[in-house]
Amino acid sequence: MAEKFAIGIILALGVGYLGFRKQALTRGGVIGAALIGGSIFAFGGWQAGVLLIVFFLSSSLLSFFRKNEKSKTAEKFEKGSRRDFLQTMANGGVATIAAIMAGIFPAPMWFAAFLGAIATVTADTWATELGVLSRETPRLITTGQPVPRGTSGGITIFGTLAAVAGAIFIGITAGVLGFGTSYGFSIVATGIIGGIVGALADSVLGATLQASYRCPRCGQETEQRFHHRCDNTPTRHIRGLIWMNNDAVNGISAFVGAAIAAIFTFF
Repeated sequence: MAEKFAIGIILALGVGYLGFRKQALTRGGVIGAALIGGSIFAFGGWQAGVLLIVFFLSSSLLSFFRKNEKSKTAEKFEKGSRRDFLQTMANGGVATIAAIMAGIFPAPMWFAAFLGAIATVTADTWATELGVLSRETPRLITTGQPVPRGTSGGITIFGTLAAVAGAIFIGITAGVLGFGTSYGFSIVATGIIGGIVGALADSVLGATLQASYRCPRCGQETEQRFHHRCDNTPTRHIRGLIWMNNDAVNGISAFVGAAIAAIFTFF
């Protein structure tokens, strides 16, 4: 196990270094990716490690896709496109726990939980990176009220289809790799269901509980406690829970996707 963990860390550091060079990860993000990659490879197996890499590469590529067009909307987000340590943990933490449990207590539910978590963060990232390019006016998932682009909880048809595509992509990839097939559950269906439900949970949390602020200088609503565009001006809290930032939302939604996938497999 120690040897696999070391190999996993080395491989993850290699991928993380490339991500750092391409400005997809910060130094802290590289460390987080190494810890997550090493743990998942050691306990979940090489297929789980490949799924993690597939998530990271596809998400990183999409973050650079038509980046200039997304720059104005990105000003609302709490963090930029470079993932830091907390972001890597929020996106990969639940999957890592599921992989460790699968390695210690092999059972279908843990493999399904891992798949559901990875499918969720992939679906959510695809929805965010592609949804902001939609010409359609976003609507709040809870009320249907039109909201500005980039608003937490705002969804479009295009963004929703992107989320579904991300979940399908992970499910099919897992099936091709033969991940968890020895347990006889439907890999593709598990990935799709867990990913879609988890991504929807992310949007609901974003619309209801995620902290949102307003800049007193420019009046823009943002996720940032200090508005970067206005010389880091302290912003005013207008709704949501103070501690419920984007990292917390991502972590909780990944847990929801993992739980749904595990329950689906059980029944």
